[in-house]
Amino acid sequence: MYKYILESVENINWLAIVPLIIFFLFFTVTIILVMRKKKSFIDKMGNLPLEE
Repeated sequence: MYKYILESVENINWLAIVPLIIFFLFFTVTIILVMRKKKSFIDKMGNLPLEE
């Protein structure tokens, strides 16, 4: 049933483009947030599992 609905919709390309844009924006924001963190904070969080 869904196959026939999707085939009848014109300009269905946006269903592939929107998730790609969302993923790209999420990935970009994540990279920016990580780059803005201080080195000492990243070292502290990195060593946290090793502390007793």
